[in-house]
Amino acid sequence: LFFALIVGPMTEDEELEFVDYKGEEQLDTIISLIQNDLSEPYSVFTYRYFLKNWPHLCILAKYKNDFVGVAVNRQEMHSKNRVNRGYIAMLSVRRDFRRKGLGKKLVVLSIERMIQANADEIALETETKNIAALRLYENLGFVRERFLHRYYMSGQGAYRLKLYLR
Repeated sequence: LFFALIVGPMTEDEELEFVDYKGEEQLDTIISLIQNDLSEPYSVFTYRYFLKNWPHLCILAKYKNDFVGVAVNRQEMHSKNRVNRGYIAMLSVRRDFRRKGLGKKLVVLSIERMIQANADEIALETETKNIAALRLYENLGFVRERFLHRYYMSGQGAYRLKLYLR
């Protein structure tokens, strides 16, 4: 796939692996990774909603015995225009593992899984001030579709980004 070609080797360390969500025993780890970095406070029910309905679209990055990153996604037919839409709901990389391509790799793996499931497009929202995230997504082909004024509980605005696949 195209996305596999644009992500080279992330690290020389062979102890980094990407694993699928296996079950409720990983929930606290996922919550801990995400709560440390994302501005929105999600309830346990939000996590369960994604993990129960789309467990195959939750990817964890593991270094040795520690989880250091996670992508939580969903994919479903969008009722308004009958588009098979993937959605990157949450992406988090532990601070000491940033700037090594790990977030990019998690996004690319997510995109690849959604492509395999016939996604027509992939959407997400990110804070307007999160320049690193905007750069990451735009470098992968996402475009800013809309500005969302005061989207987050903090009052911060967001951009809705989309990657058009078809």
